[in-house]
Amino acid sequence: MSRYRFAIDNVQAHLRSLWLIIGLQIMVIAALCYGWSRAPEHLTVHIPPDLRSGAVQHHTEVPAASVYAFAFYLFQQLNRWPEDGSRDYGRAIFRIAPYVTPRYRAELLANLDEKGRRGELAYRVRALQGIPGLGYSENRVDILDSQTWQVWLDLELLESVKGMTVKRTRIRYPLRVVRYAVDPEANPWGLALDGFGADGPRRLTDADLLGGEPAHAIQ
Repeated sequence: MSRYRFAIDNVQAHLRSLWLIIGLQIMVIAALCYGWSRAPEHLTVHIPPDLRSGAVQHHTEVPAASVYAFAFYLFQQLNRWPEDGSRDYGRAIFRIAPYVTPRYRAELLANLDEKGRRGELAYRVRALQGIPGLGYSENRVDILDSQTWQVWLDLELLESVKGMTVKRTRIRYPLRVVRYAVDPEANPWGLALDGFGADGPRRLTDADLLGGEPAHAIQ
């Protein structure tokens, strides 16, 4: 009789250990489900353009090519006035507002007001385009710190008033770009223009166009 009793006690002890293991597994599964629910739904990863030799990219790292592309695209949109600068410039500032810092937005609005008072916007059409041979290269993006870059854009500025060309100039724009991950819904890049760096824009010389020097080496 005692032998059967001992066997029953062993079975019950084994069942209790199994229930303990099941309870621990439920707790682990619940913790995993909670962690899964807290994981980000969207993760932005900047992929470098040249993958011929492969790439190892951390999701917080922004390659120089992505910074350059961001600055080029946004600055081109800011300076695209297809019909009338008196209307188009303000619309462009409003359209790219999520992609500029508050400081630079204030500068742009002040510039809009100044140009309007000086009569430099009415009926003015403006566009920026890249210059062949002076596009992206690694030396066109300077890393100032982990949160800030300076991008050197060599672009051709085209302006006309009532169909008459009034300006056709090649200019070097030193643009500051900063991390700005404050509204991923409106700004998935997590970057923002922060105005001009260095000494501001200047006209390109023939030496700039023919010399092939690094962008930041010619001041």
